[in-house]
Amino acid sequence: MSEQEIKVKMNPGEGALQPEESQVAAEESAQLKKLSADLDDLRQTLLRRQADFDNYRKRIEKERAEDNKRATARVVESLIPIVDGFEHALAAHKDDEYAGYRKGFELIYKQLLDNLGKLGVERVEPLGLPFDPHIHQAMDRTETAEHADGSILEVFAPAYIYHGRVLRPAMVRVAVHPGGASNRAVN
Repeated sequence: MSEQEIKVKMNPGEGALQPEESQVAAEESAQLKKLSADLDDLRQTLLRRQADFDNYRKRIEKERAEDNKRATARVVESLIPIVDGFEHALAAHKDDEYAGYRKGFELIYKQLLDNLGKLGVERVEPLGLPFDPHIHQAMDRTETAEHADGSILEVFAPAYIYHGRVLRPAMVRVAVHPGGASNRAVN
């Protein structure tokens, strides 16, 4: 301790702070305010970092879910020709001699469609519906006055949709009125 601090301690009865003590108290107060401000800054920084991390975590989870959907869509797209093959095989072998095989194929076919449905794949059979170029692909046009213009007369292959994304459009035959506006626009 310095000589002045010793004198202050020896004269405690005066009650007023000595100039050295008031300066020390002011320095301590300033230091306390600075430490308090630093603590507030650190708390704000921590809150921002936590929010940034939460946002990062949510973004990564969303990207993973989207990647999972894209991968599943690719697998489902590769299975669609297999489903078509089952349908062609079942349609071609209706003879009694194939009844045992047909029953087995039907069970496997149903199981495949059920599992695709569980994955979120929707099969669209648009027969009789109006033509929608977003989910249908016109393979043929037939002039007829018996059906509404633009209605689907025949489905060559159904559409498959996975979470709103068309994996394969339905391949269809579309009705057009003879001499109608749609004919003139095309010709």
